[in-house]
Order: sequence, then structure tokens, then C-alpha cells
Amino acid sequence: MTKQENKAFYKKLLTLSLPISVQSLMLALVAACDALMLGRVEQHEMTAVSLATQVQFIQNMFVFAASGAGAILGAQYYGKGDKRTMSELFSLMLRFCCVISLIFFAACELMPRGLMHIFSSDEVIISTGAAYLRIAGWSYLITGISQCYLTMMKVTDRVKASALISSCAVVLNIIFNAVLIFGYFGLPAMNARGAALATTISRVIELAMCIFMNMDKDHVRPKWSKLVMGTGQLTRDFLKQYIPLMGGSFFWGVGFTSYTAIIGHIGSDAAAANSVASVIRDLICCICNGIGSAAGIIVGNELGAGRLETGKTYGLKLKNISFVIGFISTALVLAVTPLVVNFVKLTDEARGYLTGMMVIMSVYMIGRCVNTVTINGVLDSGGDTMFDMYSLIVSMWCIAIPIAFLGAFVFHFPVLVVYGCTCLDEVGKIPWVMIRLRKYKWVQDLTKTRS
Repeated sequence: MTKQENKAFYKKLLTLSLPISVQSLMLALVAACDALMLGRVEQHEMTAVSLATQVQFIQNMFVFAASGAGAILGAQYYGKGDKRTMSELFSLMLRFCCVISLIFFAACELMPRGLMHIFSSDEVIISTGAAYLRIAGWSYLITGISQCYLTMMKVTDRVKASALISSCAVVLNIIFNAVLIFGYFGLPAMNARGAALATTISRVIELAMCIFMNMDKDHVRPKWSKLVMGTGQLTRDFLKQYIPLMGGSFFWGVGFTSYTAIIGHIGSDAAAANSVASVIRDLICCICNGIGSAAGIIVGNELGAGRLETGKTYGLKLKNISFVIGFISTALVLAVTPLVVNFVKLTDEARGYLTGMMVIMSVYMIGRCVNTVTINGVLDSGGDTMFDMYSLIVSMWCIAIPIAFLGAFVFHFPVLVVYGCTCLDEVGKIPWVMIRLRKYKWVQDLTKTRS
């Protein structure tokens, strides 16, 4: 790459990744504020909501698979300049996401206690979490639709508008959280139910903003005639990306939920510490999430435009950047550990667990950053989505989860050792990911010439 090309690359990376990182940070702040605000009320309230939101975490894995497939194809078709196909792609994303959202909404309304039983055996936590899910389930109905709009805005160079919408929704969510959880302005203190209601109201506003900001005819909008019945070839191309992404999302989402359930069943102190550690993890991961999303768009644009060698060069450069981000994230986790441990209201035992979990997580962050950028960004941008799925099956389901499960319930390892077992998957698969990257199966143009 020439000096000018290098400068253009970093400028585009910064232009895309910064708003996406801010958007990811703002979304993670909602969970952080829920945990911190409820942590100032009662430990069981914070723990219950943290466990209950694992339901949405699983839903998001399915929704993100659909929006991810749309982003992969969308970035390439945008690089090619095919706006008509992008409108049809928008409709495909909406179709899949609406079905997913309806299923999770129904589960939250009809069987909230059954869902909470998956994560805890404590009756107080189950009751509190079930009350949260009955209200928050309405927000799950909306999330999938909003995500389709936000994804299409990102891949069409409207990433700042996408970040603005999410940020506004998050700020409102935090304000509503404070008012409804603690009962300001004469309202009753609703605790966990207040957090759920705040989330639902903010999601409604977010969707309204998405629709309003996409009304201009020059913007890519869904083709409603294709909402029920899509174009055959495009649907097949979409499914080719969606199925492995859905498989990967399922294995990753259920795997992470399994980690939470394993820790949750060890005891309430371990569950509380893990809840706080998870919030910090999600906050710091915002940097690599932004770089990863930007990587997919940048590399995808080049591949879709037929500039395969340029896309290949960008992919390798982004891999190197991911290691730098990983070590920075490690330093951030260690730096904030004393502040987090002393701020949250925990028992002495839970505070000790949290300190150890943060140290372990600092090492985990290297693998998380490298894999997010390289797999979800570079490899996926060229359609190499199958690797994501089977790497998760091997590293998470064949190694990390069985070891953590046996350690917790058979060998009765200490809590921090069990937590360390849940972090094995990301760090352990780095060499495998590097080998896959160098095979260059991801360097391909996925677009089709359409009449």
C-alpha cells in the first residue's frame, strides 16, 4: 500500500469504527446502568436482571445472524453500487428478524418463570427475573426491526446516523432507568420492573427514530412487496450466509448463557460477581466490536467492487490491529478493577470473586478482540461464515463448556478456576484463526449481476 492508500484506509477505519464503537458502548451502558443502579438497591435485584437479560442475549444472537448476513451481502452490493438489490435485502432481513422477535416475545409473556429456572434455583431471583421478563418482553418484540434499520444504515455510509439513534435511545433509557428504578418525580420505586419498563419505552422511541430517519426516497428502504416472498437467488445467497451465522450465533449465545448458568448455580455470590464482570467485559469489548464491524464493511466494499487484492491487504492489516486492541483492552480491564470492586454493593465473598474474575478476564480480552475482528469482521466479509460456526463447536462446546461443567459439579473446583475454564475458548483458538486467515478462502466476490 502507498502512503496515500494507507492514510485513506485508516481514515475510513476511524470514520466507521468510532461511531460503531460509541454505539456499542452506549448499548452496553444500558446493562451497566441496570446493574449499577440495581446494585445500589439489592444484590438479588441486580443478579435477577442480569440473569433475565440472558434471554435477550440469546435473541440477539439470532437477530444479529440475520442482520449479519444482510451486512455481509449489503456491504458488497453497496461496493458494487446495486441499490435495488439492497432494498430487497432489507426486506429479507426484516422477515427473519420479525419471526425471531415474535418467538422470544411469546416465551417471555407465557413462560417467564420457566426461563428463569434455566439460570438460577433461587426462588427470590426467579420471581424478580420473571417480573422483569413480562415487561421487557415487549421490547424484545421491537428490537429485531430496529436492528435491521440500523444495520442497513451502517453499510450505506450512514453509520453516524445509526450511532446517533442508538445513543439517543440509550440516554433516554438511562434517564428512565433512574426515574423508574428509584421512583423519582413522585413515581413509585419499581426496582427491576422499572428497568424493564425503561428499556421498553426507549426501544419504542428508537424504532420511531429509525423509521423517521429513513423516509427520504434517496435512502435504502425495504421493498415491501418482497417482505413475504423474496427473490429466489437473493434468498438463497442470504441463507448461505445466514445459516452458518445462525449456527454460530446459536452455539455462541447458548454457550455464553451456559457459562452464566454454571456460575449462577454455584451460588448467589458467584452469580453476582459474574454479573458485574460481564457488564465490564461488554463495555470494554465495544472497541473491538467497532473495529470488527468496520472491518466487515471496509473489506466487503472492496471485495464486492471486484478489488480482491486490496480487500486481502486490508484484511491482513486489520488482523494486526486486532492484536493491538486486545492488549489495550487487557490494560483497561486491570486499570478499572479497583474502581469497580469498590463501587458495587457486594458481599465480601462476592467482592473477592469479582477481583479474581477481572484479572482472568484481562487475559481473555486478547483472544476476544483478535477473534471478533478477524472472524466476525474479515472472514465473514468474504462469506467464510462456516468457520465461525465450527470453531465455536470445537473450542466452546467440546472444550470450554465440558471442562467448566465438570469442574463446577463433579470435581468442585474453586469458583475462579471454573470461571477461568469459561474463558478458554477465545484465547485457545487464536492459532487456529490465524491459520484460517492465511488460507484466503474469504477473498471472494459474493455479488451477482442481476437484470
